[in-house]
Amino acid sequence: MTAIPSHSTQQLLNFRLFIPFTVFVLHSHDLVYAQPAAPAATAPLDTAPAVTAPPATTPPSATITPQSGPPAAGVVKAAPTPAPIKLGQFTVSGYNRTRGESFDFFEGATGDGNYNYVGNLLRLGIGLNRRKTDFQFELNQPTLFNLPTDAAAPPPAGQLGLGASYFAANGNDRQPQGLFVQQAFVRFKGIGGAANSLRLGRFEFAEGIETTPKDSALAYLKRERIAQRLIGTFGFTHAQRSFDGLQLVRNTPAANITLVGARATEGVFQVRGNGELDVDFLYGAYTVPRARSDARLFAAHYRDGRSDVVKVDNRPLALRQADRENIGVTTLGAHYLTAFKAGGGTADVLAWGALQGGDWGNLDHRAAALALEAGYQPRNTRLKPWLRVGYFRSSGDRDPSDGRHGTFFQMLPTPRIYARFPFYNLMNNEDAFAQLILRPNSRFTVRLDAHQVRLGNVRDLYYSGGGAFEDNTFGYAGRPSGGSRSLASVYDISLDYQLSARTQVGFYLGAASGGRVISNIYPRDNNGRFAFLEVTNRF
Repeated sequence: MTAIPSHSTQQLLNFRLFIPFTVFVLHSHDLVYAQPAAPAATAPLDTAPAVTAPPATTPPSATITPQSGPPAAGVVKAAPTPAPIKLGQFTVSGYNRTRGESFDFFEGATGDGNYNYVGNLLRLGIGLNRRKTDFQFELNQPTLFNLPTDAAAPPPAGQLGLGASYFAANGNDRQPQGLFVQQAFVRFKGIGGAANSLRLGRFEFAEGIETTPKDSALAYLKRERIAQRLIGTFGFTHAQRSFDGLQLVRNTPAANITLVGARATEGVFQVRGNGELDVDFLYGAYTVPRARSDARLFAAHYRDGRSDVVKVDNRPLALRQADRENIGVTTLGAHYLTAFKAGGGTADVLAWGALQGGDWGNLDHRAAALALEAGYQPRNTRLKPWLRVGYFRSSGDRDPSDGRHGTFFQMLPTPRIYARFPFYNLMNNEDAFAQLILRPNSRFTVRLDAHQVRLGNVRDLYYSGGGAFEDNTFGYAGRPSGGSRSLASVYDISLDYQLSARTQVGFYLGAASGGRVISNIYPRDNNGRFAFLEVTNRF
């Protein structure tokens, strides 16, 4: 691939150049084809349920479905979608998720990582769908109960699980609650072509699922193994994140072009989500779906202008505190996935990769990541098993004193999709895994995972977190490796049951046996556990 310049250019940060480019794409006559109108803005409110379940394999199709509303999260589609609530021409929709979470985190010298708490997320929206325009307005009301007060320890142990993150982000309040605007956008349809649209305002966006194949195996892989590695809503958290900006979608019979320019909102762990952060991105993707495959080329530029926030990397603290320069990281990447008949069943292959360059404060940034996966679904079996294996590797920094930052940077992802026991992420990471999905009936899904996780480079840190969510916190945590690469062996199981078209129940249990990295940081107990039970209702 073409080398990436060592310094970010002002053009990548200037939205005045981005908007004329979107107009050019809309009116390029060689791309104009008549297509069905884009879907209404009143898509089901899907906020990334914790338990994911693929549908059974169906005949493939290359039909393009532009992304509408929050990204799908793989719920079991056993019952029809609830009938919409109509108030005249308006459609009212809602989503409530109640989850009880239990942590028995790794134990350091101090702090108590054994605790339980409850989170509730209520989202209410109203939308209007017309021939040329859509409108959507949605409120988010997160509430947390019984957050732990002593689930934090001095460095390097830090916060002991997500309960500690919620507690710290909300001013040490054990029962925080909030109310804010999650979405407020207008979508103009049929601009330069019947299938094109331009969305302006506050909305949710997840890279990687700009189109949805009709082949359910491909759709599941895009949703659960491609999407939100770099940009997503962090929908597992109780406050989540949105973006303020614009999104252009251009559809032709052969491809989808998606362009986004936006700024991240607050939220995620803190229950205040109305404010914006000085963190923005430009993103463009060209996706080519086929009957048996799906391919995408993408580029993204991330800018973090929060000069008062101390960056997290493997340099000494004094150097990081003195570095007040912005972060400007450009990512070029691609994915390819395919599903095909093999030996009386269906096999699948997935590849995803990215190269990064730019500026990490006053350091040059160079990094890379690669994912390779394969799976097989035998036919005519009662449990409908799907066995998958995979390998992921991202670069870590090899020398904190060489003027170069080599840690792969995830930007604004939804990390729990790829780390279901969320004590790590995809930065400086090596992950070999095996996965078994069982679907005994259309309502019930079981998923079992086993991961062997190591650090990419022993001289870099062990990273966790999911990106910026408030003005005074970087959004990622880094802990020393202690001279080892072995992080943990992780085993988990999830159960997902669709009670009705409106109600779903999910259970998750994950256990981690820490390696030498974890043992050095948490000397009292290097074993951890995370479990939850959640109920979601749509109306």
